[in-house]
Amino acid sequence: MTVDPRIAEITDRIRERSAPTREPYLARIMAKGAEGPKRSTLTCGNLAHGFAACGPLDKSRLSGDQTPNLGIITAYNDMLSAHQPFERYPELIRETARAMGGTAQVASGVPAMCDGVTQGQAGMELSLFSRDVIAMATAVGLSHDMFDAAVYLGVCDKIVPGLTIAALTFGHLPAIFVPAGPMTSGLPNDEKSRIRQLYAEGKVGREELLAAESQSYHGPGTCTFYGTANSNQMLMEIMGLHTPGSSFVNPNTPLRDALTREAAKRALSITALGNEYTPAGLVVDERAVVNGVVGLHATGGSTNHTMHLVAMAAAAGIRLTWQDISDLSDITPLLARVYPNGLADVNHFQAAGGMGFLIRELLDCGLLHEDVRTAWGHGLRAYTVEARLAPDGETVLREAAPAHSGDPKVLTTADQPFSSNGGLRMLKGNLGKAVIKVSAVRPERRIVEAPAKIFHDQNDMKAAFDSGELNRDFVAVVRFQGPQSNGMPELHKLTPLLGVLLDRGHKVALVTDGRMSGASGKVPAAIHVTPEAKAGGMIARLVDGDMVRLDADGGTLEILVDADELAARPLADPDLSGNEFGMGRELFATFRAAVGTADAGASVF
Repeated sequence: MTVDPRIAEITDRIRERSAPTREPYLARIMAKGAEGPKRSTLTCGNLAHGFAACGPLDKSRLSGDQTPNLGIITAYNDMLSAHQPFERYPELIRETARAMGGTAQVASGVPAMCDGVTQGQAGMELSLFSRDVIAMATAVGLSHDMFDAAVYLGVCDKIVPGLTIAALTFGHLPAIFVPAGPMTSGLPNDEKSRIRQLYAEGKVGREELLAAESQSYHGPGTCTFYGTANSNQMLMEIMGLHTPGSSFVNPNTPLRDALTREAAKRALSITALGNEYTPAGLVVDERAVVNGVVGLHATGGSTNHTMHLVAMAAAAGIRLTWQDISDLSDITPLLARVYPNGLADVNHFQAAGGMGFLIRELLDCGLLHEDVRTAWGHGLRAYTVEARLAPDGETVLREAAPAHSGDPKVLTTADQPFSSNGGLRMLKGNLGKAVIKVSAVRPERRIVEAPAKIFHDQNDMKAAFDSGELNRDFVAVVRFQGPQSNGMPELHKLTPLLGVLLDRGHKVALVTDGRMSGASGKVPAAIHVTPEAKAGGMIARLVDGDMVRLDADGGTLEILVDADELAARPLADPDLSGNEFGMGRELFATFRAAVGTADAGASVF
């Protein structure tokens, strides 16, 4: 299928814009790849340190340069449900590598924090920066130069983007990402949301709330709503960094283990020692990036990726912009309804046909580049499948994705989409640039014109809600939440409050230079406002009562105040010292000082 001309045009402009950075990047990684395995050039002391803890067989193999050695980067910890299953993966990978005549070593562990635990807490102010810490920690592990390919074990919000940035920085190495899968379905997401709103109104207590949350998040695996973690898995598959059909298989199942072993085998087969050398830096090109953005829109994915994808692409010398993302949204139909865009969870999405069905639909209407290089090695059409377990209980079999959706209310066809566009858009106006996700926002709620109510802390807004001050139409402006101010925490704690006010019939919206959860839902929210307040953005000149107009349909975000009056106002200058200490925040002062803007990926690199 020939790619849609509109997709081709956007891809071409990204390629042209990126040429000054992409071409030197490719030259660097190809020169590094041409050097071949480095173990043979290490001094005897270097090499002895590198395999001192290995058994005799692995030492024998590692002493030369003809045996492929996999570097395992793991985000395992047993506090995060999504990452707990990785405890067993290194041994599975080592056993598989030995059976194939190779070796594997854990090169590094990387931090993995849970936004679900830190939501609304001081620790959330480290969350976004943890992405770049993960990239640096991965680089430390791979810097030993002992490896012919890397296997990345990560799932959640900042972890996969951080691992991807590092994988592309070491773009001469082949890369395979290995997921752990979603937990089995628990309390339905709409019921969980209902209990949260009741708690916000004081109609149920903490005991009832905790019971509901515990029924929702109840076992190993990712949370089952379609937030950043599951958007990550979709991206790794549609960008060709997973083995086909592996994103949404539940943890601790025979198929999950078989897919992990298969990923190790594939990683061994694509090193420079064989005939299928597939460096990660060639897999992730402009076409793969566009495929990722299209997949994000077609599934109603996380707003966090308006920053993460920009930063990931930059690591490969590719310059992706919010305008590219917005333009791709305009031409990508919404094919999936997974909470918060619907009532289903990712297990229902998988049962309805999953990634294989979705990729085939997008390929068949020309919205994806088919002729891409993937870690699997056969172009993107090879991903239009479902993974199954062979009768031997060890081998992964694949069959074509089903011809028809198993549940058209969850996963639909390109000719009968839930929406003609992906619903993730850029807003522009005299307030600057912002991002909004409208796939879960009712059409009648997408335009809000109301007086501003200013907050510098989400807890202040919660207090105003509790005191009854917010029972009216207004635009909540929660500012000094950008990366320079306090690390750009998610403000998902505000979602139930605003949802209550919507349900009471008020016109409300959120405008912030902070983030919302990857599960941004029914409240119209202009987020990632750039320039941020700390950098002198216009959002810092707003005062209570200013009329603000958010038009998600028209793509505008405006202060309805005379321009001269705005320019004459002083910038707000609140005391932010409370964000500088405690929970490790003092260690991240350099990050806050060096971080770039949200539209450039909010990166310190």
